[in-house]
Amino acid sequence: MRITGGRLRGRRLASFKGLEIRPTSDRVREAIFDLIGHHLTGEKVLDLFAGTGSLGIEALSRGAAWALFIDHSPKAIDLIVRNLKLCGFEAQGVALRKDLIKGFPRRHRLLEEKMDLVFVDPPYRKGMILPVLEELSHLRILGSPATLVAQSEQKEVLPPRVRDLQQVKSRVYGETRITLYRHEGHE
Repeated sequence: MRITGGRLRGRRLASFKGLEIRPTSDRVREAIFDLIGHHLTGEKVLDLFAGTGSLGIEALSRGAAWALFIDHSPKAIDLIVRNLKLCGFEAQGVALRKDLIKGFPRRHRLLEEKMDLVFVDPPYRKGMILPVLEELSHLRILGSPATLVAQSEQKEVLPPRVRDLQQVKSRVYGETRITLYRHEGHE
């Protein structure tokens, strides 16, 4: 698994052994950044169900100011911290352990910021993506504008609107569907 663009293009990231997690492939990650744009100067990024942290780290490589990574697995948190160090991003990334099924963290200094870019990549076939999108909209942590990138199984078609999130694109890459939402709500 490598970073596909930005100043660290080609840098290898550590990944899990076995099938505990489904990391976003290099091909899908590259397609995501083709859809949202390659230059993310100054963006504030939230990477949910972060796994290896590859999406948020890719955003940092492409100019994002900082990234908050959330995952419930202690192994994932350790791996994200390891990957941040491998890339020299330990000052720009924070890994937080939280089970998002039980809700978002209520108190964290970075969640007081308005997010510009959010990656949502929950386990497939668990019915988690819509509740997370609803809660993101409800919490008022999204900037205006903000982009949300939701990954789901290819067969899972997400609604055109989730509260104040408007779907702008949906593409299929192999077994993965990428759905982009735009938030234009009031801050």
